[in-house]
Amino acid sequence: MNLHESSAMTSILAIDASSDACSVALLLDGEYLESHRLAPRRHAEILLPEIEGLLSRCALSLRDLDGFAFGRGPGAFTGIRIATGVVQGLAFGTDLPVVPVSSLQALAQGVWRQHKARNILTAFDARMGEVYWGAYRVDSRDLAAPAIEECVCAPVAIALPDEEGDWFGAGSGWATYGGELGQTVEWQRLGESGQFDHDGSRHGLTGHRSTKPRSTGHRSTGHRLTDIDPDRYPHARDVATLAVDALERGELVSAEHAQPVYLRNRVTR
Repeated sequence: MNLHESSAMTSILAIDASSDACSVALLLDGEYLESHRLAPRRHAEILLPEIEGLLSRCALSLRDLDGFAFGRGPGAFTGIRIATGVVQGLAFGTDLPVVPVSSLQALAQGVWRQHKARNILTAFDARMGEVYWGAYRVDSRDLAAPAIEECVCAPVAIALPDEEGDWFGAGSGWATYGGELGQTVEWQRLGESGQFDHDGSRHGLTGHRSTKPRSTGHRSTGHRLTDIDPDRYPHARDVATLAVDALERGELVSAEHAQPVYLRNRVTR
């Protein structure tokens, strides 16, 4: 668990279970207290004890909070369903509001926090030969804002923002479908300390399928991919950061209206 600083002065409990990571964070008087760990298929077992542990560490009860936030998807169906159920139960019991936050947007916010990249292409492996896809630009307030509508699609059918430029890729979709995604986004070779070879492959990704862009059928778009972080997961602290902004805009819901977003009717676990 790590304590970080923020300028926000709101008390929010945030959770995200949309990936293999189980993430819980408290935003209290401008500081973050977070527990984040990889725990595939253990979200139901871990979430509530982690919440109780963070509250106990801060000597708080749920009623001391201003509200809750959760990663509403898209992502892993079972994890999203568990997170939705947990946040609904907490909100019903306390009569506090809920802020649903896109898990793809939270991923982009985390990329900005760690890598300081302002143009971010997020991709989760959606199984069945598809990705959950989003594009975000970090605004003047250092918040990731959608540049396109998030969607589920085949990797070769992704949409890109109208604005060209340098982009940073993040999420499991880049590990699984890097080659297919690279048909649309140009992989740019960096300087001597950069990560890309002359053929576009990235060092350190040899264990992933299709991380090298294919040259056949490549579409030149003017969108250049400068780096990727395929092992990046959404963090609850980034869900909380985005929730503060949404809360200030009045974008909150009651417990019964806190619903998951799957982006497809047919779901996989």
